[in-house]
Amino acid sequence: MTPTDTADQPSSPVPITELPEPSAVLFDLDGTLVDTVGRRVAGWVVAFRQFGIDVDGASLPQYMGSDGRWLAREMAGAAGREIDWATSDEIDRAAGAAFDELNVDPDRLPGATELLSALEGSDLAFCIATASQPAQVAASLASLRLPTPPRIVDAGHVQNAKPEPDLLLAAADQLGVEPGRCWYVGDSKWDMMASARAGMPGIGVTTGATTAGELLEAGATVAVAGLPAVMTELKRRGLLG
Repeated sequence: MTPTDTADQPSSPVPITELPEPSAVLFDLDGTLVDTVGRRVAGWVVAFRQFGIDVDGASLPQYMGSDGRWLAREMAGAAGREIDWATSDEIDRAAGAAFDELNVDPDRLPGATELLSALEGSDLAFCIATASQPAQVAASLASLRLPTPPRIVDAGHVQNAKPEPDLLLAAADQLGVEPGRCWYVGDSKWDMMASARAGMPGIGVTTGATTAGELLEAGATVAVAGLPAVMTELKRRGLLG
């Protein structure tokens, strides 16, 4: 999906120039670095059909970025089916498998490769913190064409994924940085809810399926049109070359 026109975006309650100085930057993956939200939705539709659950595909984009097992239970319940944890886990894995088949050479979002490459050559720590299962990230990472594989903290590292803060806190711990010294960049309300709960400044980018207003309402500290705005600010601070 393309970034929302900035003319339609409400002002952030805090401008990006007033965010505290970061020691690390954490990124969501789908919808933030790579344009995969549509394929994620299609994968979920396929998975629910495999389990005989008829879901409203139009309502799925708003759930992208949340814990897959929670998503499965929520959507199944809305369709009139109560499922247990084991079934939700099976549906989550089926959605991941369907996504893998669909996610062939995904498009990277504007500025993604440039920003991560610049961070690689800087003193700032960074990593990708994604609610995806480990097997689901390979094609998306390959599309970024980075010279060095980035550090990944995925759903396999925690019991509770977004909107719970566990994933972000685990990422900060791996980097050895206090949560309040991390910026978290994501495209969904679940990303911003998780960043708020983790005590991290959340930068919402309107490159997924969520508007700036929705990101701010969910807890984003700042909402911007895309990753170039993040890179510009880090350069302005002298944190990137």
